[in-house]
Amino acid sequence: MKKKGVIFLIILIAAVALTFFITKPPQTTKITTVGSTPYDLELTDINKNRIKLSDLKGSVVLVNFWATWCESCVEELPSMERLFRLLSVNSRFKMVTILYKDDLQQASGYMKQNGYTFPVYLNPDQAGIKTFGLTGVPETFILDKKGILRHKVIGPEDWDSPRVIEALRTLINEP
Repeated sequence: MKKKGVIFLIILIAAVALTFFITKPPQTTKITTVGSTPYDLELTDINKNRIKLSDLKGSVVLVNFWATWCESCVEELPSMERLFRLLSVNSRFKMVTILYKDDLQQASGYMKQNGYTFPVYLNPDQAGIKTFGLTGVPETFILDKKGILRHKVIGPEDWDSPRVIEALRTLINEP
């Protein structure tokens, strides 16, 4: 009788160990720091078209997280639109704005009402928040043509200032 109890106990321990190894939690996404390459995010635009950040390699990419309920975000949107209109004529510049905890219909209406034409994406699995270590909005990340994070901006910025435009053009013109 003791033999059956010992065998049962061994089987039970083996089953628990096997279950633990099979169901261990997925690896957490490493937060991207300046000088490193972010996890390859998959994004969906307003028209349900999908892109990945890796699709944009070869271009300088400005990634901005924003929301219509965020006053600081709303303040920087006009300068972001001017920057988009100025630099989007260059195929080596891409702007990716990601809606953060906001309603897509409300954001679409806001974009139309204000005449904004820059692209807006959704990140349904929220991987972007983890990948970039988002602490709030607005936050902006600038990737070089190799996909390496070169600049991180927390809070609003005057995106069409000569300083910002020169910094972006410098990255665009790098080999």
